[in-house]
Amino acid sequence: MKECEISPEKMRAFYEKIGKNVKRIRKEKGISQLELSLAIGHKAVGTISMAEICLNSKHFNIEHLIKIADVLEVDVCEFFDLKNK
Repeated sequence: MKECEISPEKMRAFYEKIGKNVKRIRKEKGISQLELSLAIGHKAVGTISMAEICLNSKHFNIEHLIKIADVLEVDVCEFFDLKNK
């Protein structure tokens, strides 16, 4: 088995792209950060707002992404599209 060669910088870039994809799709659907936060069971926008821009290294976990995909009515795989601008 080989060692993982993914650097912290590459992981951060991956998290940032996922956050951008969530934000883009959320805006396309006309849903605010507050509406999305409440829909996935949060009481404030902190998780959504910080994870969308990877602020303070905050990022979405798999549970967040599955719930967000359900609310936005998209396949969770759309968040992992690294080619989309």
